[in-house]
Amino acid sequence: MSNEKSDVIELNIGEKIRKLRKEERLTLQDLSDLSGLSKPLLSQIENSQVIPPIATLLKIAKGLKVGIHYFFEEEEDRRKFVLLRNNTAKASRRRSGNDAPQAYLYNSLAPGLRKKSMEPFLVEFAPETWDDSRLYSHEGEEFIYLLEGELEFHYSAEIMTLHPGDSIYYDSSEVHGYVASGKEKAKAVAVLYTR
Repeated sequence: MSNEKSDVIELNIGEKIRKLRKEERLTLQDLSDLSGLSKPLLSQIENSQVIPPIATLLKIAKGLKVGIHYFFEEEEDRRKFVLLRNNTAKASRRRSGNDAPQAYLYNSLAPGLRKKSMEPFLVEFAPETWDDSRLYSHEGEEFIYLLEGELEFHYSAEIMTLHPGDSIYYDSSEVHGYVASGKEKAKAVAVLYTR
């Protein structure tokens, strides 16, 4: 089993979505209508064939009426803080799927903490060629602090290049997207805030 596939299974995001959908007595079509995502994509996500990017996960969370934190916590976990030691985060790879061809790896930096307003991630971006299908939007605000590499950031009609030490805070309801613009991957800390 590849590392990517084992990471997908360890996070159980697809299983959590299916379980909550069934608890709410929703069909895949119902969730498709509520989230605006295609039924085939939702099926792939539930079967752990595709790990959704954050924007897609936010749409699913909104459709299921839960915070995005739901997908990164353990049911029995009732802690009020999270200490995450180096190299202990579980990674999720967003593979090219049916919604956007964006490949990146994201690690929750606060898994298991309930009822938080922010969701911090360590994100690795693979060098890719830009095209406008990578643009997306979702409710909330985001903050990105670039640690390594170069990141080409598209925000509405603007294009910016971020270098290590650069940061950007933005309203994520505007269309945005990013790719590593150099030959090496880029690494950043990203924090999502959803209202």
